[in-house]
Amino acid sequence: MKKRLRFDKNINKDVVLCETTNHRASSRTSKALTEDSIPFSVRWKHIPFFRRDDYNGASKVCVIRINRNEYSKARRCLDDLDSLYRDRLLLNII
Repeated sequence: MKKRLRFDKNINKDVVLCETTNHRASSRTSKALTEDSIPFSVRWKHIPFFRRDDYNGASKVCVIRINRNEYSKARRCLDDLDSLYRDRLLLNII
């Protein structure tokens, strides 16, 4: 009898690592994650006109998502960022 394949429970379980409206902060964050070999995805979301007060008038927000298994490694990577960029990130805690 063949064994059934068992998959990790966190496959395809992406979580939001951080959000920002600053282009420089998003590019520096992407560069830091790439240097540490952490897989991630970047998505720019459009903000509706009436919700822009919540984002200080920005029309787009950058959402960086990672796999749940890589979360602690990614947080350590973001802690090493320059404070100028780190202060512009809205970090999510899981």
